[in-house]
Amino acid sequence: MSWIDVLHEGPVPPDLGLEQLRTVRAQFIAACGWTSFEEALSLFSRRDQVLAESLHQDEVVLWFEHDLYDQLQLLQILDWYADQDLGRMKLTMICAAEYLGPSTTERLRERSPERQPVSKAQLELARTAWAAFRSPDPTHLTGLLLQDTSALPFLSDALWRHLQQFPSKRNGLSRSEKQALEVIANGVTALGQVYRASHHDREEAVFLGDDTFAIYVERLSAGREPLVVQENGQIVEAPQGREHSPEFWKSKVMLTPVGRAVLEGTADHVRINGIDRWLGGVHLSGTETRYRWDESARRLEV
Repeated sequence: MSWIDVLHEGPVPPDLGLEQLRTVRAQFIAACGWTSFEEALSLFSRRDQVLAESLHQDEVVLWFEHDLYDQLQLLQILDWYADQDLGRMKLTMICAAEYLGPSTTERLRERSPERQPVSKAQLELARTAWAAFRSPDPTHLTGLLLQDTSALPFLSDALWRHLQQFPSKRNGLSRSEKQALEVIANGVTALGQVYRASHHDREEAVFLGDDTFAIYVERLSAGREPLVVQENGQIVEAPQGREHSPEFWKSKVMLTPVGRAVLEGTADHVRINGIDRWLGGVHLSGTETRYRWDESARRLEV
């Protein structure tokens, strides 16, 4: 079973169990135009049913990658198992800096003996980290990162990367937005190439899907003062459904004068266009945000 949810985007509020949270997540995914609310809710319901039934298995193996996308999913699952009576069920895990998507069947067979029992320390850390990620106060995360997180060796880097998605102190851009604008400013204009050059070529651990990146570009184009527009001057709209994707990724974009000013740090994207975005349990809204990422100091300013 694939644990499909883009937890680094959209609301993940605290104090909701799987059943309540899946409704919130389905609403967000439907609002992005990726599928209908009913289909998303059905997908999550089937997923959660399989998870519940896993308690009756002899062994459950968790296979995850090291990037932000996977590490947040791993936290959610481990947090759930931490509250269950596992009985005789053996919970094991395979997690390394190796991507699963390109793996052949033979490679997966080779890696299967790598699985190790999930420890009590890992369950406890996951529970603490999942609560910190879902808190409306992101200083819970920064506090966690000052502690020992070695029980889950890829967690620290993933959560630092999450914090870099908060608006920059310098210009109001997240790291992903900044990298996209830099690539466009350097002459890469076809959106498919912008995606690969700004994310795959510049991330320590690739985590961002193309559908999510399309939403980022749409946000940069949809404000009162767009930062990015199509070559014909029209705003960029993320594709609604896969049938429109090829045309979208071939289309070319350019920075506006405001986009260049923001990239240079002489203007602030949030103060100009406002923000309405969830990062875990934190809802950022308005033209003045309480939390800003300071890249030079590598810290979240409150």
